[in-house]
Amino acid sequence: MLQRTFACAVILVCVLLPGCERPAEYDLILRGGILYDGSGSTPIVGDVAIQGDVVAALGDLGNASGRRELDVSGLAVAPGFINMLSWATETLLIDGKSQSDIRQGVTLEVFGEGVSMGPLNEAMRIEAMRDLESLFTSRQEMVERFELEVDSSGQPVLPWTTLGEYLDFLVARGIAPNVASFVGATTVRVHEVGYENRAPTTEEMERMLALVDEAMQEGALGVGSSLIYAPAFFATTYELTELAKVAAKRGGMYISHLRSEGNRLVESVDELLAIARDAGIRAEIYHLKAAGQANWTKIEDVIARIEAARAQGMAITADMYTYTAGATGLDAGMPPWVQEGGFEAWRTRLQDPVMRARVAEEMRTPTDAWENLMLAAGPEGTLLVGFRNEKLRFMTGMTLAQIAQERGVSPEEAAIDLVIEDSSRVGTVYFLMSEENVRRQLALPWVAFDSDAGSMAPEGVFLDSNPHPRAYGNFARLLGKYVRDEKVLTLPEAIRRLTSFPAENLRIERRGRIAPGYFADIAVFDPVTIQDHATFEQPHQFATGMQHVFVNGVQVLSYGGHTGLLPGRVLRGPGYQP
Repeated sequence: MLQRTFACAVILVCVLLPGCERPAEYDLILRGGILYDGSGSTPIVGDVAIQGDVVAALGDLGNASGRRELDVSGLAVAPGFINMLSWATETLLIDGKSQSDIRQGVTLEVFGEGVSMGPLNEAMRIEAMRDLESLFTSRQEMVERFELEVDSSGQPVLPWTTLGEYLDFLVARGIAPNVASFVGATTVRVHEVGYENRAPTTEEMERMLALVDEAMQEGALGVGSSLIYAPAFFATTYELTELAKVAAKRGGMYISHLRSEGNRLVESVDELLAIARDAGIRAEIYHLKAAGQANWTKIEDVIARIEAARAQGMAITADMYTYTAGATGLDAGMPPWVQEGGFEAWRTRLQDPVMRARVAEEMRTPTDAWENLMLAAGPEGTLLVGFRNEKLRFMTGMTLAQIAQERGVSPEEAAIDLVIEDSSRVGTVYFLMSEENVRRQLALPWVAFDSDAGSMAPEGVFLDSNPHPRAYGNFARLLGKYVRDEKVLTLPEAIRRLTSFPAENLRIERRGRIAPGYFADIAVFDPVTIQDHATFEQPHQFATGMQHVFVNGVQVLSYGGHTGLLPGRVLRGPGYQP
């Protein structure tokens, strides 16, 4: 009896006295890592405790215990990276593991460069279904994979109409990273105006504004535009400003692939600044660059204009990828007028001898009226990487100059023929930028990072084309080549601009930092060995050096290997109305 009384007294004292507290227990503790909290401050050596889906504590947690503990001594422990421009909209439908990005530490994919996966009208749903079907060997495979409903005529039905429904569908299927999206200015224009070169009517404009507002309430981050492409090219500054005003009222931002990144780069930056000013909205430039050697010197003027606007209190930012080549399609080398009406109208015009001759002549003629990436890069700097037609895939990795020479035609004629034969815009890499400008932009404190690519793996349908190597290496290249090897920027600053900086710009709460109460999106890597390996010749190569990645507290990468777990969620913007 006396022993029992004594034991109870000891327990009571231990409960009441701080020095006798029971050690904390967490789901997971990362032990002894070099902690980069995302703020850009000097890292510390310490521990990170995760409870459920959030960071519970950090620092010296020697007295605490974890149901699971991981020794990360000597490794950098950072918030998960944010990919400000991702084209994983379709690749995640094929493979939710998102391996090429997860293996670089990316835990959030941001969509919406001009086009978004909703809102869709019925014609757009049919078109989207055709695009989706092209990713599979047969319609039946697609139907079974997505468990699609089939209508009375036997046609599969796309399982979403709005942007929010698409994002929910993606997560319901299972994905490793988190996802978020802007609503595409092009998408809402096509929804109401179609592919025509005209201004929307008053009624159409009202409906476009309503579509943006609905998307913002579904969680869109703002409005995204891509103004070198038809039909986006047909939108006026006024139209874009009105859409941006709706996003601004819901706390969103405007983000844009500028109307020109080459001959009219400076004027296009001025347009973005005018939209931001008139709409009262935060604005960001997609993949900042000066394209074409004749335009490389313009970058300093661009930087000066942005920094002057920032000094005046405007929230203007940019993002970029870490290569001197961009990637899009052969449409970026043909005049917008020939593309009016959509792809089939474009392809039909190219088969008309008179129009074909006019297009070829305009393709080889310098102009400020539209953006001609093919002319800026030259036939030798135009690399063909993605064909839909299996019979043409032997040309993957060849330049337009090589194809033209083999066929005995001009580069312009070759490009026209390829669009017709492939029934697609043909995936194309354009070598456009200077290495000096890349380094100059990397040093700017208001620049975040993007891959401008899908997230994939060296297997299956992904091997049918050669992506730009940025799909596999953009973020590892930043940390290896430009931070560690060339010291263009420090590691704490690089991590800030991969994490807290974009999270704050997007107004996404409790992301982008390692701090108590923040969601446990965490990247653990070796700063000494992190490295990209993808090249233009052999792009399907994973980066190395990333050891562990956690998304919402769940480990998706373990010792460099994917765990197969799919804990990704939809992250929604400040206008979200549940």
